[in-house]
Amino acid sequence: MTGPGFHASVLTLYPEMFPGPLGVSLCGEALARGTWSLEPRDIRAFGRGRHRAVDDTPAGGGPGMVIRADVLAEAIDAAAPGDDPRPRLLMSPRGRPLRQDFVRELAAGPGALIVCGRFEGVDERVIEGRDLVEVSIGDYVLSGGEIAAMVLLDAVVRLLPGVMGAAASGEEESFEGGLLEYPHYTRPREWEGRAIPDVLLSGDHGRIARFRRDAARALTRARRPDLLGD
Repeated sequence: MTGPGFHASVLTLYPEMFPGPLGVSLCGEALARGTWSLEPRDIRAFGRGRHRAVDDTPAGGGPGMVIRADVLAEAIDAAAPGDDPRPRLLMSPRGRPLRQDFVRELAAGPGALIVCGRFEGVDERVIEGRDLVEVSIGDYVLSGGEIAAMVLLDAVVRLLPGVMGAAASGEEESFEGGLLEYPHYTRPREWEGRAIPDVLLSGDHGRIARFRRDAARALTRARRPDLLGD
C-alpha cells in the first residue's frame, strides 16, 4: 500500500483498461486529488515460460481455459503481502451480490485488492488459499472482471469523504434504508402536460419528507418487492 486513503490494487490481464471511466468525473477528480489511489497490476508478469502463459486446460476436461493457481497466487502475494489488511476480492458471477451495505463497508476501510478473472475462471485452490471473496455485480456473465471491478470501485469511491459535494447525497439514494430512491423533479414546473407534484412546491418540509418516503416505498413495492421483506 502507498499513502493514506483508499488504495485499490487491481490484478488483470489488461491493465491498460484502467483507470478508464474511473479517471473522469467524481472518481477521476478524487483520484487526481489523492483521495484514493489505483494500482493496476498485470497478472501476465507472473506467467510461465517464454510466452508468459497464465492459463491451462481445465482438469477433467471441458471448454475454455482456467487461470493457474500458482501464477495468480504470485501476483496476489506481490500486490498484497501477508500483513496487508485490505480485503481480497474476486469479481465473479457466482459471488455474493454487490449491495450498498457492502459498498459502505469497503468505503470505510483501507482499500481492496481486486482480481479480475478471464476465460472460464480461476483455479479454485487459489480462491481458497488466498482467501478471495467472490463478488458479483449481477446475474449475467461478462468477458472478464474488469468492468465489474470498475462498477465496484465507482460505487465505493463516491462514498469516500469529500468526493460528493453534499454528504446528504449519499444518504438519500436507492438502497439506503432498504428502499429505491424517490422520484426527482426540477424546472420547468410543467412539461408536456406533466406538472411537478404540488407538495414539492409547498415549502412544507414535513409533507415533502412524507411524500418522498411514500413514493419510495410505492416504487420499491412495484419494482423490487424483495427489498421490503414483507
